[in-house]
This record gives sequence, C-alpha cells and structure tokens, in this order.
Amino acid sequence: MPPATRRELSDRCPGAVQVHAAADGGLARVRLPGGRITGPQLAVLRTAAAELGDPALELTSRGNVQVRALPPGAESELAARLTDAGLLPSATHERVRNIVASPLSPAVRPLVAEFDALLCAQPALAALPGRFLATIDDGRGDVTPLLGDVGLHDAQLLLAGVPTEARGRPELLVRAAEAFLAERAAQHSNAWRLAELVDGPRSVAARLGTRIAAFAPNRSDPPAPGVHGPSAVLAVPLGLLTAAQSAALAALEEIIVTPWRTVVVPAAAMADAVESGLVADPTSPWAGVTACAGRPGCAKSLADVRADARAAVAAGTAEPAHWVGCERRCGAPKGRHVEMVATPTGYERGVVA
Repeated sequence: MPPATRRELSDRCPGAVQVHAAADGGLARVRLPGGRITGPQLAVLRTAAAELGDPALELTSRGNVQVRALPPGAESELAARLTDAGLLPSATHERVRNIVASPLSPAVRPLVAEFDALLCAQPALAALPGRFLATIDDGRGDVTPLLGDVGLHDAQLLLAGVPTEARGRPELLVRAAEAFLAERAAQHSNAWRLAELVDGPRSVAARLGTRIAAFAPNRSDPPAPGVHGPSAVLAVPLGLLTAAQSAALAALEEIIVTPWRTVVVPAAAMADAVESGLVADPTSPWAGVTACAGRPGCAKSLADVRADARAAVAAGTAEPAHWVGCERRCGAPKGRHVEMVATPTGYERGVVA
C-alpha cells in the first residue's frame, strides 16, 4: 500500500477568475470541457487576449486555453467577457471543469456536456482540486492514457487509470468525484489527485460499492496531423495559437482543442487553416515539438525555450520533443517522450519512459 502524498502548499491552479501571477503578468486558464469551443466563442477569446493581454492563446496539455500577460485587474473584464460568451458558466466551479474527451468522436460530446452540467450543479464539487481530471474515452483508447482521476472508457469506470467493475454514464463520474472527496477527508489528506491517496483507486472503488477489475483498457496514440474522415487534425506550433490563426478558425461552427496541442476542425476547412500557419503534415518538423512558457513569461525558467525550439526547427535539427526551462517540466506530455531540459550550461536531452 503506497503512502499518501502530502501536499505542503495550497492548490493554486489558475482559472479565469483566480489568475496566476507569472513573470509577464496575470495568467488566466479558460477551461474547455472536452476541448470544445465554438467559432464565435473563439472570436471573443481572441479579441479579449488582444485587448487585455498577449494576443497569442496558449493551448494546454489538458485541452484548455490560457491568456497571458494580463495587467492587474484585467481578470474581472476577462471574466465578464467569458461569461457573456458562455465560456464561464460557473464562477464557483470554473477551475474544476477539467474534462478531456476523445477529440475525433462526436458521440462523446453529449456525455461531456452532461457531466459538466452535473458537476456545476453540485456545490460540494467546487472543492475538487484544480488538477483533478475527468476523461471520457469512446473506447479507442486515446485519452485513457492521460490517467484521469475519474474516467469512462466505453462506459467502464476508471479510477486514476485503474479499471473497475462499474459501468455507467456521467452521473457515475460525479459519484466517483464525491467519493474521492470523502476518502480524502477520511484520510485527513490534502491530495490533489486520486492516485495520491493511500490505495486510492481501491479505497474510492469501495466507497462506490465496486471493485478493481481484471480489465486492460486498450490504448492508442494521439491522432496525428492530417485528415481523419470528415475531420482534420492540425498541429499548433509550440501550442501558441496566433491572432491570425484564431481569426482563420473563428468562422467555424466548432473547434476541438486536444490535449496534444492540436485542434480538430472540419476537413473542408483545412486549407484555410493551414494557410494561417497551422500544420496538417504529420512529417512536418513542427509535429511533436512542444514547449513550456520559458523566458520571459516564467521567472523560474533558465532559457527562452520557445525561441530555442524555433531555432532548432529552422536549422533542421529539431526532433519530436518537449522543451522545458527548468526541472519542473511544466506541460510535459504523458507517456514516453523526448525532453530537452534547460540547465545553466545548456540543454540536456533525455527520454522519459
């Protein structure tokens, strides 16, 4: 039985109302359940970023969007605009609406909307940590490897990625989130993630009246850039959606932001999106190159990692890798990947299993 993880600091995960004070100003994180955003909503976000902070929108490893460089007090104006656009349905629950879903599956989107509504309707669930994650996988196994605290894999309940015998719909995820909070209180823990509890998956499963199952959910790689039936997956270089790229997408009915810093759009819209600088070629040197904020946005960073990654791509020396400015490795992808970690003497290449 593993020991519980003790958290010495309070949960300071940023939101759209509770912003993080970064080196370049306030950082606001806008949750997009299932990564879904409409074109008109993206237009509102694009305008807000341009008028209130940095015009480039940051895509996160959970399919959310961040606005950087907000001056003091700008978060109130941002929150008002997001509320009017339907991007901030609950000020009390906005930091806990962390829901990742299979991006190429229209069938999961009603499940995401159902869970999001149930989540926001339960006052007690506003106490969930800002890092608590729910995954809804249609069975193909693309988001299950993200190891959400609670998840559905083709209706099978997963707890910290561990399968259980329970099956159900989004209401089961709500019950599992409530069970996490109850078990955390019983253990006198301040854990941010279910896996940090003592015997977390088994103890939470017991509260739900179910057991761990001998079931190995299938797993698949993230969808690569290119055409996938009626949809196209487009890589966003370094996860920074420029104002021009946002404008090219704002005419669309729906955009899906993925946890892999790509966007899903209708295949018919791919040409215009590529013209704006998005990448549809899976062999592009930009495919698989990601980075944390680095300097000057992060005071802890030892390098301007984005500039260095761009230089490596331009020189033809880049490989699919995550570039980070310090040992914290912010924004690192799940699973095996190459990393380039800045040190006082340069970058160290490593492979994360």
